Amino acid sequence: MKVSARNVFSGTVSAYRPGNVNAEVEVDLGGGERLVAVITLDSAESLGIAPGKSVVALVKAPWVMVLTDETGVRLSARNCLRGTVDSVTPGSVNGEVVIALPGGAKVAAVITREAIADLGLKPGAPATAVIKASHVVLGVTT
Repeated sequence: MKVSARNVFSGTVSAYRPGNVNAEVEVDLGGGERLVAVITLDSAESLGIAPGKSVVALVKAPWVMVLTDETGVRLSARNCLRGTVDSVTPGSVNGEVVIALPGGAKVAAVITREAIADLGLKPGAPATAVIKASHVVLGVTT
């Protein structure tokens, strides 16, 4: 599968909570990491989503926010993946920040150069990738 999304995670559905319109799907990425997706109930049913099912989770890099200081902060975003900055690639307006998670996965974020500087992002610095559950797209192999 070739896709334009920078973040492609393979995992297994660890929890499935269907609602009237949407379903919440928790994906175990291995290494203690999990990602929560909110998809339409119709999509969940057509993909055959169920606990134990193998899935691919896609997240475009511009949909990833980066947080460095969590003191006193509570967010509505379901996915707050803590790790350390692996690399920073500056661009003319935006840059790419890659955060390495303890379980081995990496999350890429595209944020402004100004944000990279303001947050003090550099390799080895602690950082959290913040991803809204509605920004996670799920797929399955057929």
